[in-house]
Amino acid sequence: MICGLCETQLEHGHLCPGCTLATYTRLDRMRALWEQLAEFLAPGCTGPQGRRSQAVEAPLPVVEDVLSLRAQGGMVRVLEDWHATMRLDRGWARPLRRRPKGDGVGARVEAAAQALIVNLEWMAAYWPTAGEFALSIRQLEGEVLSIVDPRDPAERGQRHGYCVALDQNGEQCGAALRLYPGETAMTCRWCRYVYQRKDWLRLAALQPDTAPETAEPVA
Repeated sequence: MICGLCETQLEHGHLCPGCTLATYTRLDRMRALWEQLAEFLAPGCTGPQGRRSQAVEAPLPVVEDVLSLRAQGGMVRVLEDWHATMRLDRGWARPLRRRPKGDGVGARVEAAAQALIVNLEWMAAYWPTAGEFALSIRQLEGEVLSIVDPRDPAERGQRHGYCVALDQNGEQCGAALRLYPGETAMTCRWCRYVYQRKDWLRLAALQPDTAPETAEPVA
């Protein structure tokens, strides 16, 4: 018998201790990863002045792959589908879709991940599908990390504060601005305003006195 994930020899069971621990760690951080994706949704919440911003022009008002992971069919679907499959294989009823404490998809991500953690010891020992499950969780984590923490830091671009372009109501856009390798101008992913190099000093001068609590330091 071999581990269903790393294929090392096992005396019994379907996941080795190392892969079981790694899967536990991945499941335990799913809610945190889901929340980290929010910064890359651009801007999705509030501008630098704490007011909800409207796009100047927004043909695609969110980063599509980030939205997909955070929405109903993304991370939460993967976790809830595995939870349902595990329960059916154990002869239990499908889990009821009760709303967990807290609101929204994030609470569901946490609830499904914790439900899988509770059953992880059984899965590692007795579930023939444990390897496929562990691989799916590893791939899901990798997909999120490719956005929030890529192996090459340059892929994230250099942070240059927040977009100060005004919408039709006179409110600042507030989306995070990044300069990526090879670019000579910064384009706001939310409102599509372009900042040329000659604009950067003015941009720095117009940055808000206080940044959003969830923002990372400005480069």
